[in-house]
Amino acid sequence: MAVTDSLKKTARVKSIEKFDFFHDERVRSVFYQLLTAAAVGWVAWYLFTATSQNLEVRGMKSGFAFLGVEAGFGTDFKLIDYTIGTGTYGDIFLIGILNTLYISALAILASTILGFSVGVLRLSSNWLVSKVALTFVEIFRNTPLLIQVIFWYTGIFSLLPKVKKSFDLSGGAEVVLLNNRGLYMPWPVPGDLLWMTGLTLILAIVGAIGYRWWTKMRQNKTGQIAPVFLPFAALVIIFPGVVFFMSGSPLSWDIPVLEGFNFVGGATLPPAFLALFVALTIYHAAHLAETVRAGILSVNKGQQDAARAIGLRENRVMSLVVIPQAMPAIVPPMISLWMNVVKNSSLAIAIGYPDLVSVFMQTSLNQVGHAIEIVGMTMAFYMFVSLTISGLLNIYNKRVQLVVR
Repeated sequence: MAVTDSLKKTARVKSIEKFDFFHDERVRSVFYQLLTAAAVGWVAWYLFTATSQNLEVRGMKSGFAFLGVEAGFGTDFKLIDYTIGTGTYGDIFLIGILNTLYISALAILASTILGFSVGVLRLSSNWLVSKVALTFVEIFRNTPLLIQVIFWYTGIFSLLPKVKKSFDLSGGAEVVLLNNRGLYMPWPVPGDLLWMTGLTLILAIVGAIGYRWWTKMRQNKTGQIAPVFLPFAALVIIFPGVVFFMSGSPLSWDIPVLEGFNFVGGATLPPAFLALFVALTIYHAAHLAETVRAGILSVNKGQQDAARAIGLRENRVMSLVVIPQAMPAIVPPMISLWMNVVKNSSLAIAIGYPDLVSVFMQTSLNQVGHAIEIVGMTMAFYMFVSLTISGLLNIYNKRVQLVVR
C-alpha cells in the first residue's frame, strides 16, 4: 500500500509539472508566437498611421480611388480591349498583370521543356551532343539575364529585315511573317457552333485522363504496360475533329495582309515580347538543365541496370525508372526557378515591353502619384503569384515523395 501511495503521489507531481503554465513548453511556444504577432501588428499599425499623417501634412492624397480615374496613355500590346481616354488606371493595372502572366506562363513552359531536354542530353554517351549541351549551359547560365534581354532585343530582333522583306516562316504561304516590327500570325475567328467542338474536346481530355489512370492502376496490379500515346491522341484529336467537321467547320482565320507600310489583321507579337521570351526561356532552361542532370545522377545506377536487364529500351528506362525517382530532387529547385521566371519578367522595363512594372509602377506612378499604393499593389501581385506557384508545386512534390516511398 505504501508503494502504491508513493506512485500515485509521483504521478500527481508529474501531472502538475506537465501542465504548469510557466514551465510548459507548449504554453511558452504559443505565448512567444502571440508576442511576435503582436509586435508585427504594432509595427505595421505604426508605419501605416505615420505614413498617413505624413501624407496628410504634405497635402498628398492616399487611397485607391485613382484606379477609377481615366488614364491618359495607352500601350501597343494588350490582351483586353482598351481605349485611350476612356480606360482607367485600373484597366492599366489589369493589362500589366495579363501581360506579365502571359509572358511568364509561356517562358515557364518553354524553359521547362528545353531545360529537361538539355539536362538529359548533358548525360548523353555521344561526345558531341553532351559537349554542345554543356556549352549551352555554361554560356547562358553564366551571363546576366539583363544583358541577354538587351542582346536579343538590340542585336537580333531589332536588326531583322523591314516589313516588305519579312521572313516567311510558313514555307511560302505568307501567313506567319517575322520582321523588325514583330511576329505576325493568323488569329482564329470562332463561329456559332464552335462550342460543340470545345465541349467535345473537354470530354475527350477527361476521358484520356481517366484512361491514363486506368492504365496506371492496371500496370501496378499486373505489371503490363498499355499503350497511352495513341489512345490519348485518338480521344483528343479524332473525336473533336469529327464534331468540328460535322458542325460545318465553324472556325475561320484572320490572316495578316500587307497594306501600305505594315501588316493589317491577324495577331502580332512585338520585338520586345519576342526578345524577353527568348531570354527568359534560354536563361532559366540553362539553370534547370543542371538541376535535371543532378537529379538524374542522384538515382542509383543499379536502378538503370536493373531496368535494362528486364528488357526496357533506353527511352523507357529514362521515362519509367530514372525520371520518376529523380523528381523529388528536381522539383524543389524548380519551384524557385518558376518563381524567378515571373519575377525576372520585370526586366522587360529595359526594352519597353508593357508588363506590370513598366505600365503601372513606372508610367502610371509618374502620372498619378500614389507611390505607396502602386508599389504595394505591384509587390502584392508578385508575392501572390510566387506563393501560388510554390503552393501548387509543393503539393506535387509531396505526392512525388509519397510515391517514391
